[in-house]
Amino acid sequence: MDAVYTHGHHESVLRSHRWRTAANSAAYLLPHLEPDMTLLDVGSGPGTIAADLAARVSRVTVSEVTPEALALAEAELEARGVTNADFRVADAHALGFPDGAFSVVHAHQVLQHVGDPVLALREMGRVTRPGGLVAARDSDYTAFAWYPLLPALAEWMALYQKLARANGGEPDAGRRLLSWARAAGFTDVTATASVWCFATPADRAWWGGMWAERILRSAMAEQALASGAATEDDLRRMSGGWLEWAAADDAWLSITHGEILCRV
Repeated sequence: MDAVYTHGHHESVLRSHRWRTAANSAAYLLPHLEPDMTLLDVGSGPGTIAADLAARVSRVTVSEVTPEALALAEAELEARGVTNADFRVADAHALGFPDGAFSVVHAHQVLQHVGDPVLALREMGRVTRPGGLVAARDSDYTAFAWYPLLPALAEWMALYQKLARANGGEPDAGRRLLSWARAAGFTDVTATASVWCFATPADRAWWGGMWAERILRSAMAEQALASGAATEDDLRRMSGGWLEWAAADDAWLSITHGEILCRV
């Protein structure tokens, strides 16, 4: 049931995660939030989404699977002056909260990385009060689309999929969320999709530059080299592919996400 987090916490990874906001990553949930609600954010990462959500509800509980990861979110919320937050180390498979403790339980880009996403959703439902919501959003790597069709980016995609699955995750989680929710016992589920799109010069430079570094220096790079899935030359070629993509005047990238709202 245990899975290894493929991305790790290199600064290049955190840079991309800190870009996330409630507006660009949880828009499907926002219309359902009320000021008197309590919310659990499962797998908060560096906490930028949790900080935004805290402004919309009465209290947010921020959780991460290790103290080191949780400290990143604590620092972000403290820097923003958020005072209505609690922090807990918790595994998504066994959250450690009482039944019905929260109005809303939210997870962004988490279920693709856990060993048993159905169990994690069942646990998220357990700690949600009757009438409350379980919300999850995950990307779907096979549904990524880009132009120009550079061979180095196709190579990068194949490597990521191989490593993520070797770690016990499911990189095509977005298309499976509805199925996982049904398997977890939810009967009132609204399934939607949304995209991130990177097509302006600034967006391309940011995203392409981030991945050009990430494929060389993150935990993914270390795993690729240690396992023999890629050589240093392979990684440098993929890094160069991201820089070539970012420099193209007509470059475009969309990242599709599946979303579910499960009424408990």
